[in-house]
Amino acid sequence: MARSPGARSHRAKADNGAPPEGADAWQGLAIESRRLLAELWGTVLLTLVASGGAALHKLHPQDVSAAAAVIAPGAMVLAVIYFMGSVSGAHINPAVTLAFALRRNFPWVRVPGYILAQLLGALLAAAFLTYIIGPTAPALGSTAPGPGVSPLKAVVVEAVLTTALVNIILGTASEAGFLGPHAAIPVGAYIAVAGLWTGQLTGASMNPARSLGPALMGGRLSDSWIYVAGPLLGTLAGVALEWALKGPPSRAGARAAQGEDQA
Repeated sequence: MARSPGARSHRAKADNGAPPEGADAWQGLAIESRRLLAELWGTVLLTLVASGGAALHKLHPQDVSAAAAVIAPGAMVLAVIYFMGSVSGAHINPAVTLAFALRRNFPWVRVPGYILAQLLGALLAAAFLTYIIGPTAPALGSTAPGPGVSPLKAVVVEAVLTTALVNIILGTASEAGFLGPHAAIPVGAYIAVAGLWTGQLTGASMNPARSLGPALMGGRLSDSWIYVAGPLLGTLAGVALEWALKGPPSRAGARAAQGEDQA
C-alpha cells in the first residue's frame, strides 16, 4: 500500500533520528486514536495486575505471595510491549513518555495525549478492581512507603528505580534493530527484579499513572506526591545518562518510541 505524503515525511524525519513536528506528527486522527487507545488499554492491564496483585496479596497472602505480586507487573509489561509496541511504542507510563520526549525520540505535541490516556487507563483499572474486589481494593492496591521508610527515602528509592528503568528502555529502544521484538524481555525482567528488592520499601511503582489511579479511586492521596516526584527525578537522571552514554538519539529509538506507521 502506498503511503501518504504525510506518512513519508514522518518516516523521513524519524530516519534522521528526530521526531516529527506539527501536522506530520499526528498522521491523521485515526492513527493517533489507535495509539491513544493502545496506551489506555495497556495501562489498564498493567494497573489491574500491579494494583490488583497488591490488593489480593493483602487480602489472601496464602494464595498470592509477595513475590508473585511484585513479579506479575513485569510479566504484564513484557506482554504489552510484545502485543502493542508496534502500535504506540507501549509506553504505558508517563515517565517513559517524558523520557522519550526528552531524548528527542518522541514529539512533544503527542505527550499530553499519551499521559492523559495512561492516567485514564489507571483510573478505569482502579474502578474495575473496586467493582470486582470491593471498595477497599484501590486503597489496598495503592503504593505507599513501607514501615520505617520516610517520604524522602521513598522518593530516593523511586528515583533510583526509575533512572535504571529509563536507561533500560531507552537503551533497548536504541538497539531495537539488534534486539528485535525481544527488547521487551530486559524491560519486563528489570521491573520484576526491582519489585523483588524494593516492593516492601515503596511498592516499586516507577509509574505515576499506576500509583495515581488507585490513589484517586481510593481517596488515599497523602503519599501520591512521592510517586510523581521520584519518577520525575529518575526520568531526568535516566535521560541525562543516556545522552552521556550514547550521544544523540538514534533512528531505531525514534521508531521504537513512536510505533510503526499504520497508514
